[in-house]
Amino acid sequence: MTTFWILAPVMVLAALGILFVRKAVHAALLLAIVMLSLAVLYLTLDAPFLAFVQVIVYTGAILMLFLFVLMLVGVDASDSVVETITGQRFMAVVAGLLLGAIFVIGLGQVTLATATGLSGPNAPGNIPALANLLFSKYVFAFEVTSALLITAAVGAMVLAHRERLEPKATQAMLAAQRMQDYADSGKHLGPLPTPGVFARHNAVDTPALLPDGTASEASVSRVLAARGTVRSAPAMAGDIAGIEKQLGQAPHAGRDRSAPATTEEEAPAT
Repeated sequence: MTTFWILAPVMVLAALGILFVRKAVHAALLLAIVMLSLAVLYLTLDAPFLAFVQVIVYTGAILMLFLFVLMLVGVDASDSVVETITGQRFMAVVAGLLLGAIFVIGLGQVTLATATGLSGPNAPGNIPALANLLFSKYVFAFEVTSALLITAAVGAMVLAHRERLEPKATQAMLAAQRMQDYADSGKHLGPLPTPGVFARHNAVDTPALLPDGTASEASVSRVLAARGTVRSAPAMAGDIAGIEKQLGQAPHAGRDRSAPATTEEEAPAT
């Protein structure tokens, strides 16, 4: 009972957090707390098989797969308010009320001592007793559930399959398409220019120089540009002077430090 009164408030708070947090990743982590606490409660009820299934299957497999999908696809907070299925919210409310009714009935049976507990069924051992029930009294329901899971997996594969309507593009076709794009819109034929202005500063936050000496916006990530962390040529005036000093050259008098340098050490990265 002590374990229950410690974990029950934690599970309730985590379950409420799943409903009210704005980020899907935070909701998944709170769901992991609920699942792990439920596994501990299974252990206190002398049901080790259910406890390990809860940890291995649900927490270790399904929930981790859910997190991987969130990290790969990405779900914004605004996506959660979009109702993709008609009547989705109404069905969720009805399912929640039914689940709450089941919990109330179960707690009522435990309170009124109408439930017998697991001491009798677990007499030969929890796992042997559970196996005897699954493959004897409930074998039909067990096999039907297995068939439904297999059908659901095959159905997901069929729904996710997309028929290829066009042949796979070859290297020659891709090259011809690049030439066509260049002729139509002037799109660059090759890859984007590599970052880096000076020979000693080829960092990703340093833009490459075009032939006229201006910085190429395509050579720097848009994320760095949005953050304002892109290094400019005027900011490297001290580096230019240091390079000239190492080469034994006198600083050019009157040269505008705001313009990019054109020495050999300051050649653009290619």
